[in-house]
Amino acid sequence: MTHKAQKWVRLEQPRLGTRVVYATDDFFAAKERLIEPAEPVFIDDKYDDHGKWMDGWESRRKREPGHDFCVIRLGVPGLIHGFDVDTSFFTGNYPPQASIEACVSNEESPEDGWVELLPKTDLVGDTHHYLDVRNDTIFTHVRLHIYPDGGVARLRIFGEVKADFTDIDGYVDLAAVEHGGRPLACSDEHYGSMHNLTAPGRGVNMGDGWETARRRGPGNDWVIIALGQPGVIERAEIDTAHFKGNYPDRVSLEAANFASDDEANNESSNWQTLLPEAKLKMDQQHYFDDALNDVGPVSHVRMSIYPDGGISRIRLFGQVHG
Repeated sequence: MTHKAQKWVRLEQPRLGTRVVYATDDFFAAKERLIEPAEPVFIDDKYDDHGKWMDGWESRRKREPGHDFCVIRLGVPGLIHGFDVDTSFFTGNYPPQASIEACVSNEESPEDGWVELLPKTDLVGDTHHYLDVRNDTIFTHVRLHIYPDGGVARLRIFGEVKADFTDIDGYVDLAAVEHGGRPLACSDEHYGSMHNLTAPGRGVNMGDGWETARRRGPGNDWVIIALGQPGVIERAEIDTAHFKGNYPDRVSLEAANFASDDEANNESSNWQTLLPEAKLKMDQQHYFDDALNDVGPVSHVRMSIYPDGGISRIRLFGQVHG
């Protein structure tokens, strides 16, 4: 992921409910692999009944006019800010060009209403193509066109979830990715992405969390999270699932109400203590309610860990404000 895309959510994640619902052809490699969370791999001597096994979506060689495309239904609608069209390991079989459309629909695989987000763009084999998008619509579907045929290893869709809080009454996890929460920046993510912190469910293993490198100098590690909607936080959960010899010794939370994500930086003097330093234990969920300070409505939270280590999930339950 490029630095510019780092603060955005990957909307194509299957764990958010995203699915590849249609492809004109996926003879050589299944359409579902296009959004696999794992990075693509190449296995030199692996073949199946259709030929060389490739880790991505690959159509057969087209012998008539036209081109191939596939349709992706997002699990949670969102604003789209960019794509990574990844042709890793596709060298003599990548499409020379691609374009991308999006639409808003309740249908599984819509035929109408598509809006061009990315015009026909030249591709190179075995390469990440990071492409920016400018559009303010909250989309439900994405359609990837390849010209005329070939294979794409992965399509990453970078954006932000815009949740509807109209009917929310009571507690809600304001940091959850499905509610629009997303990490913006962190001190380090050597072993595990900060974006795992707000993902659905508990972590499936140690790799499904945020883990920093071993700190050999002074200081501590931290991560800044934008809430899906400003709110009053009344309960926090810090989950160290699967982290046993590498969980942080302590954790603290600070919060503030910022007008923009850019203001929510590590140097700001507006951070207020939400949770004073608290001890952590290995491989378990920690709940904090009475220990939280009343800091009023906030839009962002900074979690600090001491001195380093791994956290699987953070949940910030509260009342939506405004």
